[in-house]
Parts: sequence; C-alpha cells; structure tokens
Amino acid sequence: MLRLPSSMPIVSFPANPNLLINPQPSWPSRRGNSAVVVSAASRDVDSFTSKSGYLFSLSADEADSLSEYNFPRIDGMYKKKPLILLRRLAQIGTTFSYWFGLRLADEALERSDQMFKVRAAELRKLLVELGPAYVKIAQAVSSRPDLIPPIYLDELSLLQDQITPFSTEVAFNMIEDELGLPIDELFSEISPEPVAAASLGQVYQARLRRSGKVVAVKVQRPGVRAAIALDTLILRYIAGLIKKAGRFNSDLEAVVDEWATSLFKEMDYLNEAQNGIKFRKLYGGIKDVLVPKMYTEYSTSKVLVMEWVEGQKLNEVNDLYLVEVGVYCSFNQLLEYGFYHADPHPGNFLRTYDGQLAYLDFGMMGDFRPELRDGFMEACLHLVNRDFKALAKDFVTLGLLPPTAEKSAVTKALTDVFQDAISRGVRNISFGDLLGDLGKTMYRFKFRIPPYFSLVIRSLAVLEGIAIGISPNYKVLGSTYPWIARKILTDSSPQLKSSLQNLLYEEGVFRIDRLESLLSESLRTETALVQKPVVGTESNIAMKQMLAFTFTEQGSFVREILLREFAKGLDAYGLATLDSFTFSGSGPSSSLTEEDMTNLRTFYRLISLFSGMQKAKSQVKAVSKYGEALTPLDEASLVMYQLPSAQEMLPILSILPELPQESQQRLLQLPGDLVGRLVTRAFARTIRRIFL
Repeated sequence: MLRLPSSMPIVSFPANPNLLINPQPSWPSRRGNSAVVVSAASRDVDSFTSKSGYLFSLSADEADSLSEYNFPRIDGMYKKKPLILLRRLAQIGTTFSYWFGLRLADEALERSDQMFKVRAAELRKLLVELGPAYVKIAQAVSSRPDLIPPIYLDELSLLQDQITPFSTEVAFNMIEDELGLPIDELFSEISPEPVAAASLGQVYQARLRRSGKVVAVKVQRPGVRAAIALDTLILRYIAGLIKKAGRFNSDLEAVVDEWATSLFKEMDYLNEAQNGIKFRKLYGGIKDVLVPKMYTEYSTSKVLVMEWVEGQKLNEVNDLYLVEVGVYCSFNQLLEYGFYHADPHPGNFLRTYDGQLAYLDFGMMGDFRPELRDGFMEACLHLVNRDFKALAKDFVTLGLLPPTAEKSAVTKALTDVFQDAISRGVRNISFGDLLGDLGKTMYRFKFRIPPYFSLVIRSLAVLEGIAIGISPNYKVLGSTYPWIARKILTDSSPQLKSSLQNLLYEEGVFRIDRLESLLSESLRTETALVQKPVVGTESNIAMKQMLAFTFTEQGSFVREILLREFAKGLDAYGLATLDSFTFSGSGPSSSLTEEDMTNLRTFYRLISLFSGMQKAKSQVKAVSKYGEALTPLDEASLVMYQLPSAQEMLPILSILPELPQESQQRLLQLPGDLVGRLVTRAFARTIRRIFL
C-alpha cells in the first residue's frame, strides 16, 4: 500500500506560509471534542463515498458513540433513523439482486463464458458502491487462487489498494484539524494526490519538516465509521436470522461481533500505531523482516504517520524465500507470542527492493490466548500422528465442539475426513483442503465457530493463498509443522508436556517412531530458508543437530524421556547378555520378559537413531520381520547383533567436540545419570522377584 510511482510529483512548501494552498474544508468542522458532520450535499464527495449510501448528518454524541464497537449503542442509534436503515437494506438487496439477475440471464442465454470477465468487473464495482464493510469482506477472499476463479481474483485484488480516493482538500484539512498545525509546518514536502487509497483511508508520501524523514501519512475517510456501523448492524441481524433458520450451533452473531470489534479497532489509528510498535518489538528482529517505525507524535485516531517503505506487493514477485520468511514469522505470531496480524492480504505485504519482507497496516490484530495456542499445536500434532480420538478432544479445548458432544462419532467422522490427506504425508497437507474437507463434518455435528477462530484461520488461509500464487504446490501446514514439532518438544507448558507424554507413551509402551518423526520434523527448522546453511555431510549434520538439541536447556524434557528409555534398554541389554551365557548350552529358556524385549528393541532404535536415522528405519524392519518366529533369546541375539559397532559409532564420537560447551557439560553428566537409573531398576527388579 505504501508505494510511490517514480513519476509522482511532490508538493514542496516554501518558507513563506502565505504561499501554501490551504483550501477550506468541504464540510463543516472544528477542533476540540466536537464531531465532524458529513452531508450528502458535500461538494467534493468521491464516488466511493457517494454511492455507499451512508452519507447523513450525525450529532456530536452520535459521532462520539462510534469510537468503538458497541452493538446495543449502534442498535439504539439507528432505531432512531429507520428511514436510513430501510434505505440501506433496499440498496443492498437491489444491488445484489441486480447482479445475480444478470448471472441468471447469462446462463439462460448460454453466454456465461463470454460474460464471465464482465460480471467479475461488475461485481467489484458493486462491492465498491456498497462501501467499506463489503470491500473488507471481499478482501478476505481475494487471496485464495485455489478457491476463487482467476478473473474474479484479479478483479477483487484491485480492492486492496485501488479504491477511488476522496478529495485531497478534505484530507489536508483533516490532517491540520487533527494535528493542530498547518501542513507546511508539519511537512516540507507532500504528494499532491494520494499514492494509494483503500476502503478505510488513503495514503500520501511526505517528508517531515523537523527530521527530514520520508513518511507515509494515512488519513481516514470521512464518515467511514457510520458506514461500518450501519452495515455491521445489518450483518448481525442477518447472522441471527441464519442461525435461527439453519439451527446452527455456532454463535454467528458473536462471530460478527468479533469481526466488527477488530474493524472498529482498525479505524482507530492511534491503536494501529501502538500495534505497530508492539509488532516491531516482537518480530522486527527476525531475519529479513521489516516493520516500519511509527511516529506517534504525529498520529491521532484519524491520522497515522509511519516510516515510508518502498517495494512491490509480495504476490507480484516470484520470491518463495520471502514466503518462507512470512510462514516463519506467522509461526512466531500465532504460537510464540499470540499477537498476530489478522489482515494479511497481499496489499499488506511488500518485498522491499533490498529483499526484505515488509509488514504494513497494523489496524486489525488478534490475540491468541496461551491455552488456545497449546490446543492448536496439540490438534496439529494429533492430526499428523492420526490420533483422531485425541483430535476430537482438541476440538473441545478449542471451543469448536461442546463438551457433551458424542466423541466416538466425531472421531469416526474425522478419521474418514482426514485419513487420505494424512496418508500423503505432512509436507503434502493443504491447509485449504483440510478446511474444505472439515466443513461438511462441522455442519453435520453442529460445530461451533468461536469468535477468535475466523481471524486465526483467515490469517493462515490467506498466507497459503499468497504462497500458492507463487508456487502452486506450496503447503503452509507442511512448512509450519517443523516449528510446531520444535515448539512441542521444547515448550515448558504443562499442557504441551502432558500431550507429548501421552503421544509418546501409548498404553504404557514407548512409541519411538513418533519421537523419530517429531525430531526429524523439528530438525527441518535448522535447515529452513530463514536459517543460515550448514556445511557437512547430511548424516553428520543430522546427528550434530539432534545431539545439540537434546543437550540444551530447551531439550530437557525430551532428554529426560531419552535417559529413561536408554536406562530401560541398557538394563534389558544386560539381561540379554547374561542370558546368552547362562542359557547358551541349555536350550531356549530365557529370563527376558516381553517388556524387556520391547525395551531392547527400543534401545536398538535409539542407538540407531543417533548414529544414522536411515539405518534405524531399514534395520528395524528386519527385526520386525523375523521377531515373531524367533524365541525371545534368539530375537535378543539378533537385536544385539544388529547394534552399531564401535567403528560405526565413530562419526557420532567425532561430533561431540563440536557441540557447544554447555551441551558438552550436560553430556558429561550422562554416564552418572544412567548408572543411577540402572541401579534403581536393578534394585526394583530384585525386590519384585523376591516378593512377587
């Protein structure tokens, strides 16, 4: 949005303020606490405003009441203006009826294909005429090339920053009125026309007189709050009727309230400035992410001054690297801090000319509460591992299902929906496809749609839409899952630790295959595009990364699990070794229990995991293939025979000196910890054999 054509002229203000063109406003206004009164008879009203049907006079109290979204207050205000409400309903009804009528006529006359592009352009124009609320709705779906026909996508994308601007005279007057200073005292230069215009405001390029910094000056459209208030009132009533008629379990009115609340916050430019400051603090340090600086001393609720950013829309350049940067940044937003950009349409992403990803427009932000972040990660974890029973419980945690829902029926439905998608592997899962497949199940079981859900899902879906426009086979969930796996393995949240524990231990049996999957996925974060490339052989890199992770402070929970399983495995290995001497000439008897055999197999998998993951996968199949036909002692001998030799362990030993000093210190503590656990297990086993 903040782009300036190279040919755009700049108005320079001379030192003599008498030479400044300072037109009178085209509507009455005054400084202080009074309201701006907008009349349909305004002389310089733009076509976007004049056709939206919301121009009418507001009293000072009414204007003040629209500073934030409050449905009862808005409802009470418009009940006093029934003619305005009826006029707006008639306008919306006739506008859409006219367009759908044309589409039906095209089908009847068998000319739909010929008129497809024409109708797409007409729809865009009609949405503009209906005003900012409908433009915002259209923007929400304009970034999904997998859902929207290309012609419609091209037309709707024009709604991101190519709305008809309102009068520059009006804008300059509003800047002076809001900041309390003449234009020439604020800026030494300013573009005579807006460089971009959107549904809520428009942007000028300027240079601050005091500092000489080039800035973007965003000015709010006059009367836009009244327009949004009227349309959200109508949408809320429609949502109530749909819910009642369709017997929806979701609180559709609450969804509209959540969206409207965010939209009203977006119209408060002081709130946007604070959001931008917070966003810059949290994510501005991420490699190749640029967050512009906010100038709060020059900003009010209707005027925002921020650092100027030069660049191109992200969806107009073929830069998959920056898409990966955006995915990584989105992961941090949703799952690390919970403060996320809820309006990530392509107009709000720029690729700067020095190759950075610039975030713009911080009006619509969301907060993802910790318990919901944990629930979301658990749902992804259970989805990938096909634990659909646990996934049904996650939907209760996320508020999608009531606690009284029939979990077994939901589990079966989820299995039917997701089984095929998951079988193709996590890297091939399309977020958009999952949502589409889930839709029928949500309707069947009367899923609720929590107010927060629409903003979070939209944020992820739009990001995947931008990526698909660059790379059709891109899967945002496949790119995000490594970060989710790393987060689950390292997070200190009791909820996530419990979830990891339950995932890795099924009916008391350690599922090392799931640990392997989590570790291998989490290690993909080390070689992702946003990280510096590492040099070395693939196996050495994997081993080094795995060891480095295991012996960090963050890896303490996983390290504890591994120590426990290594101790079990060493104990079983010792018993198997003893049995091999004791029973070598006296038949097939063995003191090994089934639990000991399981621990021995796990020990083999763990050793192989840390000495080469491909070897682990290939050799375990051999054990599984012959294990059932062999006696416990023979199987134990086979497992022991397949353990890596000392020579095969040399690569891992050569890596140990390369680990960080902190990791090496924890590694030195490992033998003592293992001995202590082995002694404890041997003592417990002796007690059991004596008394049981």
